[in-house]
Order: sequence, then C-alpha cells, then structure tokens
Amino acid sequence: MRKYVQNSQQLTLKIVRPEKEQTEDIWQNGTPLAWLGTVVTLRLDSAVREPMLEGDHLYLPLPPAASPRQVQDIAEAWIRREALRLISDTLEAECARLGCLPLRASLSFSHHADWSLDDGRGGLRFHWRLAEQSEEIVRQVVRHAITRWLAKVSRPTSMELFAAA
Repeated sequence: MRKYVQNSQQLTLKIVRPEKEQTEDIWQNGTPLAWLGTVVTLRLDSAVREPMLEGDHLYLPLPPAASPRQVQDIAEAWIRREALRLISDTLEAECARLGCLPLRASLSFSHHADWSLDDGRGGLRFHWRLAEQSEEIVRQVVRHAITRWLAKVSRPTSMELFAAA
C-alpha cells in the first residue's frame, strides 16, 4: 500500500506494509520464541503428533511447507496452554504455601493488561505473556497477585463499616 506522508513541507512516498505482512515473516522453522526467561527455537516436524518442548526446541506437528499462519496458530496455542498450566500450578502451590484456599487462574490476552488482576469472580487473571518471563518472576507475580487479592477480600466493605457503627 502506498501512503503519502507530509514531512518537512514536502510530500514523500512511504510504503506501508499491512500488519499481517509484518508479522507473517517470523512464523517459520527456526523462529526463536521467548519461553520462561530463555529462548526456544521452533522446529517444524511432521513426525511429531503434538507440540513438544525438548531442550531448547519446540517441535510443532507441521510439514516444512506449512504457512506462517499455521505455524503461528499452533505455536501460540501451545504457549497459551502451557502458560495456563504453569500459572495454575504456581498459583495452587503459592496458595497452599500462604494457607489460603486455591484460586482459579485464567489468562488475559489484552495488549494493555497488567501481569495480573482480580477477575471479579473469585479468581485471578494473568497476562498470557507472563510465561515469557523466568519461573522466579512468574512466582513473584503470582505471590503479589494473591497478596493483593487477600488484602482486598479481608477489607470490610462500606456496608459492613456502616452496619458496625
């Protein structure tokens, strides 16, 4: 797409690639992805039946000629599934350590979301890209979220304050 941009009193031509084209280039065999504070490399392998992390390689059940969209869909589905598993396991362990009832974890996919927030239904939402951070950072974020949640639920509501007066 061509777009004319006014720059310093002159009109110049700027080629603008649609967002789809800008992201398509990265989803292919050999693409590095952030995972738990390290980098894993995507490997397309039609011999595997489901995505499999082995060492620093994430094997995807795709042929070498797979489209970038296919690679992206399978890789992101694996990352999201594993992120929820990792965060849920960490949340369960930290709740047990802090002596509180287990909370339900869900994922947030908003571009502008914090690492964690109260979902308003008795659980916590965590940004799915938290799984790109190290396990220690994940634990810290989960611990902080639980602490905030406990402080919120232990505070009396305004109705409770007025009833006590």
